[in-house]
Amino acid sequence: MPMFTSARCKQAGTRAVPRLVFPAMLLSMTATALTGLGGVAPPAGAATYSGPVDVLSAGSLQDLIQDQVAPAFQKATGYTLDDVSMGSTALASSISGGTLQGDVFISASPAVNASLEGAANGNWVSWYDQFASSPLVLGYNPASKFARALRTKPWYEVISQPGFLIGRTDPTTDPKGVLADEALDQAAKQHKLPELKTLATESSDVFPETSLVGELQAGQLDAGFFYGVEAAAAGIKTVPLTGTSLAGEYTITILNRAPHEAAAVAFVNFLLGKAGQKILAKNGVVATKPKVTGLKFAPAGVRSALK
Repeated sequence: MPMFTSARCKQAGTRAVPRLVFPAMLLSMTATALTGLGGVAPPAGAATYSGPVDVLSAGSLQDLIQDQVAPAFQKATGYTLDDVSMGSTALASSISGGTLQGDVFISASPAVNASLEGAANGNWVSWYDQFASSPLVLGYNPASKFARALRTKPWYEVISQPGFLIGRTDPTTDPKGVLADEALDQAAKQHKLPELKTLATESSDVFPETSLVGELQAGQLDAGFFYGVEAAAAGIKTVPLTGTSLAGEYTITILNRAPHEAAAVAFVNFLLGKAGQKILAKNGVVATKPKVTGLKFAPAGVRSALK
């Protein structure tokens, strides 16, 4: 499992700066970099920067972050975005266990942040912003023999048919897996279909979050539980989970002791600014009214964006 280190920073081309000059230069660079964020390109002649920002993001955002956000962020600021995506709970466990180090943590559930708060948990998180949501949907393979039925019949009737292959993520490592189980349980109770509750207990239909999309696209599954954002980014056909109103609730924070804090500040301002929000909205991520926990602990450079 990858670990971000200072050696990686050197590989990314970050230039060494004399110790006595660095603080003043860093403040100047950060202020100049943030001037162009929030959807407005840096003015002509403004400096752009090099070096990485290491983002640890919920697996449902992998395609969106890597294929769309990263190049737009680099164009706007000059910073290079390095992303590691997996289930939010698994990411938090890796951070607290010391096997992953990063600058920015994006989770698909506010509750996950609690496992990184306080001295007992390594004091990695002191604040976070709940900034967006994406509904839980059923994505399906249009080549599946069940595709027509999914488009014309209630989803809960179709997935319980013999031979239907459905995928979900592990609820112990990914909040989306918890929501998928909840959707199955709700439908089982509402429509008296105990076989749906059985699906929520089977392990054969559990896949890592970052491979579930590929399994569906390769025809190994008829359908799977996804967030709208990952389905949109991967071009997956979907049907709504009628009878439920479940959604992933995305949060963002800069981890304490972030190796590249200036770049992390620039990234948070970009993602929460006009340019970042436009990318998110285009991919089915619904902006929500900012809900910040621990605002006073957030770096001064991001507080205006959080408000």
